Amino acid sequence: LADIIDAPQTPWVALSPDNQWMMFIERPGLPSIEEVAQPELRLAGLRINPRTNGPSRQTSGNGIVFRKLQGDDQRRVTGIPEGARLTGFRWSKDGKRVAFVVTMGDRISLWSAELENAQARQVTPPDMRLNGVYGTPYSWLDDGHEFIVLAVPADRGPAPAPPLVPTGPVIQENLGKKAPARTLQDLLQNPYDESLFEYYATSQLYRLSLDGKAQPLGRPGIFDQATPSPQGKHILTVRVQRPFSYSLQEDSFPRLIQVIDRKGRPVHTVADLPLQDQVPISFGSVPTGPRDVDWRSDKKAELVWVEALDGGDGGREARERDRIFTLAAPFDGPPVELMTLGQRYGGIMWGDDDLAFVTSWWWKTRNIKVWRVRPGDRQAQPQLVQDRSWQDRYNDPGRPVMHPGPYGDSVILTADGGRTIFLSGEGASPEGNRPFLDRHDLPSGQTTRLFRSEAPYYERFVELVDVKRQRIVTRRESQTEPPNYYLRDLKKNTLEALTRFPDPAPQLKGISKELVSYERADGVQLTGTLYLPAGYDKRKDGPLPCLLWAYPTEFKSKQDAGQVTDSPYRFTRVAWFSPMLYLTQGYAVLDDPTMPIIGEGDEEPNDTFVQQLVMSAQAAVDMLVERGVGDRDRMAIGGHSYGAFMTANLLAHSDLFCLGLPRSGAYNRTLTPFGFQSEERTLWDPTRATATGPANPSCTCSGKPPPGWTGTAKMPKSGLSAPKEGNRQNGPRAPRRQSAYLQNTRCLF
Repeated sequence: LADIIDAPQTPWVALSPDNQWMMFIERPGLPSIEEVAQPELRLAGLRINPRTNGPSRQTSGNGIVFRKLQGDDQRRVTGIPEGARLTGFRWSKDGKRVAFVVTMGDRISLWSAELENAQARQVTPPDMRLNGVYGTPYSWLDDGHEFIVLAVPADRGPAPAPPLVPTGPVIQENLGKKAPARTLQDLLQNPYDESLFEYYATSQLYRLSLDGKAQPLGRPGIFDQATPSPQGKHILTVRVQRPFSYSLQEDSFPRLIQVIDRKGRPVHTVADLPLQDQVPISFGSVPTGPRDVDWRSDKKAELVWVEALDGGDGGREARERDRIFTLAAPFDGPPVELMTLGQRYGGIMWGDDDLAFVTSWWWKTRNIKVWRVRPGDRQAQPQLVQDRSWQDRYNDPGRPVMHPGPYGDSVILTADGGRTIFLSGEGASPEGNRPFLDRHDLPSGQTTRLFRSEAPYYERFVELVDVKRQRIVTRRESQTEPPNYYLRDLKKNTLEALTRFPDPAPQLKGISKELVSYERADGVQLTGTLYLPAGYDKRKDGPLPCLLWAYPTEFKSKQDAGQVTDSPYRFTRVAWFSPMLYLTQGYAVLDDPTMPIIGEGDEEPNDTFVQQLVMSAQAAVDMLVERGVGDRDRMAIGGHSYGAFMTANLLAHSDLFCLGLPRSGAYNRTLTPFGFQSEERTLWDPTRATATGPANPSCTCSGKPPPGWTGTAKMPKSGLSAPKEGNRQNGPRAPRRQSAYLQNTRCLF
C-alpha cells in the first residue's frame, strides 16, 4: 500500500503560447511530513500558513521539464533548490520563459526558467517575501520581462500577540436589519482574529523586473486581486476594507475596486462596495452594485462588469435580472451597456468586436442559456445559441476552443475569416463519456465532427496546434495504459506519442473495471463503476465483501438523473484517499454509484431524500448480489462530505450495510438553519419542516416508508472483514440486533 500511495503522480502538462513546446510539471505522490506539519490559521474563510505567509494547503510540483512538440528535444530545468515546492506556473506571453512560485522554509519567492537554456533563477530580491494568502501572488505584464507581485510589506513587524486579558465582550449587532446567512466555517471570532487577518493578508504591490528591480506601487493593503490589463498599461486592483464580519467570510467584506497605472497612481474607481450582509439567502441571489469586474481579453484596456437589476434577490419575480456594462480606457465616459439578462450572469468568452458568448443561468430550473453578442455593434440583437438544462450532459454542445489573442490573453479561436469556431466537450453518452472536437459554422449553425474518442480508449482533446493541417494534442488513456499525451493528425489519421509516463502503480495490474447500469425501483436508470480484485474468479471465490463509495446529487428530471457521466476506459489512479485501495485487500469496490435525489416540477429533491437514497442503495446492493460478486451481508457504504451525510442516513434508515465510512461530514441540520448543499429553504420553512421529518429514527421525510423499510433502525453489523486467502467467501457475519442508541436518535435529516 505504501508503494502505491507514494508513487509519483502523472505530471501536469502546459503548452507554450505558440504551441511549439510542452512543459511537464513533475509531482510527488504525497506531501512531505515537514509540509503537513506546518502551522495553520483559519481566518475569515482563509487557511493560512503563518510561517510562509501563504496558503496552508496546496498541491505542488517538484520538477520542470521542457519538451519540443515535434522532435526529441527535451530539457530538464536546473537550478531549482532541492526540497522546493513549486506552484503558480505561467508561461510568459512571448513563450520564452516560465515563471513559477517557490515555497521553501519561511518564505515564498518568484522564480523564472528560460526556455533557451532550461536554467532557473530567483527573480525576487533576497529581502522580499511574497504574500500568497490570496493565491498566486504575481502576474506577467505584457512584455514578458516584468511582473506585478504582492509582497509582505518590508516594514512589517512581528505578528500580533494574543491578549493576556480579554479586551471585553464580543458584541455583534445587525442594527435592526435582518441578515440571515448560511453556516460558514473559519470565521473571525474576536478582535485578535481581526488583527491576525489584517496582519497576514496585507500586501505591498510591486512592479518587478526580471533582473530583480522592484518599484512599490501605492500604499499597502489587503489585495485579493491585482490584474494587469491585456496591454499591461493599467492594473485592476480589489482592496478588502473594514469593517470585517464575524458571520461572513472575507469574500463578503467591503471592497474598493480601482484601476491604477504602472506607477501605482489611481486612474478610475469602479466601485466602493459595503459589507455584503444584506444579500438574500435564496439561490441566485447576488450583491448589488458592480460585481465580476474584469478586463476584456481582446482589448488593450476595457473593463467589463455586471450589476443586478432585481435588487440581487433570486427569490423575487423579475423579468430582468442582470445588466452587463463595459468601459474603455481612459475611463472618463459613461459605462456602455452590452446586454440585459433575464437570468443570472454566468460569464463571457471574448473573441473580437464581432464575436463573444455570454452565459446566463437560473438555479430553480437548472437552465443555462448562451448568447452570441457583437460587442462592436451594441445595436445588434443578441442571438440565443444554447438553451438547455446544465444537468443534461447528453446535449452539451461543448465549449469554444480558446487561444492567445492579440495581447496574449485567451480569446475564442476562429478560422475562415471569423466564420468558424471549434467546440470541445466531454461527450457524455449512454455508452459513457466520449470526448470530441467539432468545427462549427457560425452563419449556418452547422457542426462537423472532427474527432471523437473511440473504445477502448478515453481520449480527451487538449489543444488545436495547427488549424490548417488539423493537428491536435490529446490526452489518451485506457484501463491498462496510464494517461499520456499524443499528437494526432486528423487529416492523415496518424497518432504520435509525445510522452511515455509509466504506470505509477503496477501492483494494481489485473484488476477488472466495468461501467455497470441498473435500475431503481421507481424506474430511474443508475450507473456505477465496478472494480474487482486482480485474479478474482467468481465461480471459485464466490461473493466478496463490497465497499460502495458515493455522493448524492440533486436533479430536476429523471431523464437527466439517469444519464451516464463516466467512461469505462479511464485508467485507475489510486491516491491515499481512494476507496480503490481496498482492492488490494480482496474487496469489491463500486465507485460512484449514482445516488440521484430528484424533485420534478414544483417538488424539491429533499422532500423525499431518505426514500430516494434508500432506493438507490437498495438497487446497487441488489445488482452486486445478482451479479454474484457481492455478499449481501458484507456491504459497506462510504463517502466524503455530503457523501458522509448520506452514509449516516443509510445506516440509520436502512438495513443494507454492516459498516459505514463517513469522512468529514456535517450531520446536525439544526446547525445549518438557512440552507445547506442544494437546499435553500430555511429551517422554519413549513415545507422543509415536512421534508426534515419528525424527531424519531423511523422518519422517512414525507411519511411514506421506503422500499424494504421495517419501521425500526438497525444496529450496523460489526464485521466487514477481508476474506481469507483462497476463500473470499468466508468472513464473520454479526447477528442482527436493534440498537437502543439508534432507536433514540433523531432523524439525521
